[in-house]
Amino acid sequence: MSSASDFTARARIRDAALLRFGADGIAGTSVRGIAADVGVSAALVLHHFGSKDGLRQACDDYVLDSIRSGGEAGTDALGEVLQAATPVRRYLARAFLDGSGGASALFTEIVERTEAWLADGEREGWVHPSDDSRARAVVYVSWLLAPLVLGDHVGRLLGGDPAETATAVRGAKAGLEILTNGLFTDDRWLAAYAAVDGEERSK
Repeated sequence: MSSASDFTARARIRDAALLRFGADGIAGTSVRGIAADVGVSAALVLHHFGSKDGLRQACDDYVLDSIRSGGEAGTDALGEVLQAATPVRRYLARAFLDGSGGASALFTEIVERTEAWLADGEREGWVHPSDDSRARAVVYVSWLLAPLVLGDHVGRLLGGDPAETATAVRGAKAGLEILTNGLFTDDRWLAAYAAVDGEERSK
C-alpha cells in the first residue's frame, strides 16, 4: 500500500510538472528538470508516473478534474476556466498549442457544456436563437479562449499575462460586451457571409 508521503510526493511532482509544461511545453520539459524543481530524483518521478507521457497524462487529468469541479460558476464552462488557478490556465494554453489529448477532450467538453448553457438561455429568453447552435458554441468558446492561446501577443497589448486573473477577466469582459451590445450597426457583413453560405450550399 502507498503511504501518505507517497501521495504528497506524487502531488508535488504533478504540480511542478504543471508549471514546467505550462511554461516550456511538453517537448521543452525534461523529467530531470521536474525532479530538480521538486528536489527528488528522476527515478522517483518515473516510479510514480512511469514516463514523461504518463506525467503529462496525470496533468491532463488533474486539469480536467479542476475545470469540472469549478463550483457555482459551472453553469458556464468558460466561467470555470476563468476561475481556475493560474497554473491551470497556463497549462491549458500550452496544451492547446501542443495538441495534447487532454486539451482536445477538454475543448470538446467545454463546447458541449456551453452549447447546452446557451440552449438553456434560448429557452429562458436571454440568448438569441441560432440557426447553428453547435457552430455558435464553438465560435463563442474559441473567442473567449483565444487570449490564452495567443498569450504573448495579447499580454503585450493588454499589459498583463492572459493567464493571470485580471487580464483574463479584462479580455473576457471586452468579448462579452461585444456579444451583449453588438459591434456592427447594420447587417452588411452578416448578409455578405449569408450569401456566400447560400452559394456554397447550392453547389
